[in-house]
Amino acid sequence: MAKLFEPASINGMNLKNRLVRSATWEGMCEADGRPTDKLVNYYRGLSKGRVGLIISGYTFVRPDGKQLPGKMGSHTDKFAPEMRALTRAVHDQGGKICIQLVHCGGQTDSVTAGRQPLAPSSVQVEQFPELPAELTKDEIRDIVEAFKEGARRAKEWGFDAVQLHGAHGYLINQFLSPLTNRRTDEYGGSIENRCRFLFEVYDNVREAVGKSYPVVIKLNAADNLAGGLVIDDAIYTSKKLSEAGIDAIEVSAGTPASGEQSPARVKIDSPEKEAYNLGPARRIKEVVNCPVMVVGGFRSYDVAEKTLGDYGLDYISMARPFIREPELARRWEQGDTSPARCISCNGCFKPGLKEGGIYCVVEAREMGKKS
Repeated sequence: MAKLFEPASINGMNLKNRLVRSATWEGMCEADGRPTDKLVNYYRGLSKGRVGLIISGYTFVRPDGKQLPGKMGSHTDKFAPEMRALTRAVHDQGGKICIQLVHCGGQTDSVTAGRQPLAPSSVQVEQFPELPAELTKDEIRDIVEAFKEGARRAKEWGFDAVQLHGAHGYLINQFLSPLTNRRTDEYGGSIENRCRFLFEVYDNVREAVGKSYPVVIKLNAADNLAGGLVIDDAIYTSKKLSEAGIDAIEVSAGTPASGEQSPARVKIDSPEKEAYNLGPARRIKEVVNCPVMVVGGFRSYDVAEKTLGDYGLDYISMARPFIREPELARRWEQGDTSPARCISCNGCFKPGLKEGGIYCVVEAREMGKKS
């Protein structure tokens, strides 16, 4: 087979191919963050579809870091039975699963967080629903500890890896971005200082799981916002992460306030519109020694193959195509390399809010017509 379906390995985690289900929000957990049987079955289907690595939906490390309903949590040992059932379902199908850990910081609201949202600085920006409170140093240390404990639990629950969410305007990205980080202490100002929170999280997570357990990150190459994180900052951060021993970097870009340059762009209906984060991902790949994943609008087998073969990236990440076609990887591997059927309408997220779980509304309408 071509490179897309070559086996791969990340710090001892052996993968059957180089296709990654990028993290998304599924809306399939209880109100407290406990995964349901619906989510277990959802991940079982992805693994049965032969995606190489499943990255879980973004999982809050503390309840005040939650954003949307039905979101998974890693903040308590009480979830162990359900979490182990989830990882076992993936492993029984021969798959691998990585948990994505996040604190949403200022990108939540007081009703969901149960308090005034927390952020690096008390500033009102478009991506924040309301004015957040500035984190004290004690609160920063507590959140770092929450990431550490979330990673410890993930390893105990049978997850094969941990991913830190450092993209899309969430807390790690808020520290990295000069738009949302206006601090004048050791956590603000220069990019070296703005990286401090990220590296405290990384170092503590690494301490919790050990050197032989994969720790990866999803990182914004740019916020695509005036005054936000830019590619030179991301290159600096990526190089330092590589030197510190990060096992892979997934490159994304944008925040909910980035308009047409948001993380999940619409109307990806031609190969020319695909792979919209490829350029910055290639620049990051040049300065790191770890594998680089790239997400953003992949729909065509040929574009994915070219990204790996001609441009030297290591993994292709997708989210929305797998919502419509959980068995897309199997289909491509078996020789049907027609493009993913996802039309990039973002309609899949609406039933997550209304019905307790994402699904492709276009396919549902088509199935309704057929029946």
